[in-house]
Amino acid sequence: MGSLFPLSLLLFLAAAYLGVGSALGRGTERARGSKGSSPTPSGTSVPFWVRVNPEFVAVPPGGSVWLNCSNSCPQPQSSSLRTRLQQGKTLRGPGWVLYQLLDVRAWSSQAHCFVTCAGKTRWATARITAYKPPHSVILEPPVLEGRKYTLRCHVTHVFPVGYLVVTLRCGGRIIYSESLERFTGLDLANVTLTYEFPAGPRDFWQPVICHARLNLDGLVVRSSSAPITLMIAWSPVPTALASCSIAALVGILLAVGAVYLYKYLAMKSPE
Repeated sequence: MGSLFPLSLLLFLAAAYLGVGSALGRGTERARGSKGSSPTPSGTSVPFWVRVNPEFVAVPPGGSVWLNCSNSCPQPQSSSLRTRLQQGKTLRGPGWVLYQLLDVRAWSSQAHCFVTCAGKTRWATARITAYKPPHSVILEPPVLEGRKYTLRCHVTHVFPVGYLVVTLRCGGRIIYSESLERFTGLDLANVTLTYEFPAGPRDFWQPVICHARLNLDGLVVRSSSAPITLMIAWSPVPTALASCSIAALVGILLAVGAVYLYKYLAMKSPE
């Protein structure tokens, strides 16, 4: 009876050790499993970029342009172009879309290229400008009318006229400047500026130049005429005034001649 007690105690301790070991083993496996696997998020965001080329383009009024919208998305969900301009053909390829814009007449417009990838939308913007610098700037020779010189400047085939400023300079000094912002036409136009210049002594023999300038929100286009020297001119004498002056001069000469003739005859006559 006494020998059975130590044996049963040893068996009990062995069973307890094995139970604890298996429990620790299962706990270690669960810990390893939880450490090796991470929870999968419900939605993934793929980093990508969107570009448009060219970002800035200038075309003549009524012209067309192609925009290339490219992206780095592996599988884009959608791609589109939003603009107020008239759209034409569309060409697609892997990672790019070509959009055609037709009949560009607004001097400044924007086109936005949108691409959606994995639920996220990015975009890029292009600016389209329609303008035409002056074909020519011509200053007519000054004409003296009364006491003023008439200056006439012609600016041909320019767009947009509403952003045109015409300036007259004499010897580097601004004598007149006019902004044509009241004009809102969408076609090429010819502009003629007329100004009556009361020139003074300091203005004679100075060069007169006509400048045309387009101010397009940071884009400035300049054109100038050839210089013309402002010369002293005499207004023609009216015919009636000239006739009266000649008649008066003849009368004076006849009177002077008659006096000398009288004196001469008086000296020759016998006393």
